[in-house]
Amino acid sequence: MVKIISSKVSQNSEGKSFVSLKLQGEVEAVQSMQTGRMYLTAKTCTISTTFDEATANSLVGKELPGVIERVPSEPYDYRIESTGEVITLSHRYEYRPGQVPATRSAEVSGSDFEQFNELAA
Repeated sequence: MVKIISSKVSQNSEGKSFVSLKLQGEVEAVQSMQTGRMYLTAKTCTISTTFDEATANSLVGKELPGVIERVPSEPYDYRIESTGEVITLSHRYEYRPGQVPATRSAEVSGSDFEQFNELAA
């Protein structure tokens, strides 16, 4: 399960406003590569919506089936706010709904969708 933890109004490249939701995955224990000590973290990502700001705000605290997964991406610079350090990353995190194949629904043929529904049932 993932939890909706906040909403944000942003502007696209054309200056139009849109609302996104910030999602947080399950808490997980990981080991620091620098110190070797364990710490707790949770993956987060944002997802665009068609909602207005009030509707998006009303969803904060709700849970959705699925996971947040690390996926490869083109390298990009990321600034660590707490230290100001700029690092290069080559991954991002994406929400994957529960019980839905990783392909976009528009790319799934009717027969594939029927087979998926039979397997999911």
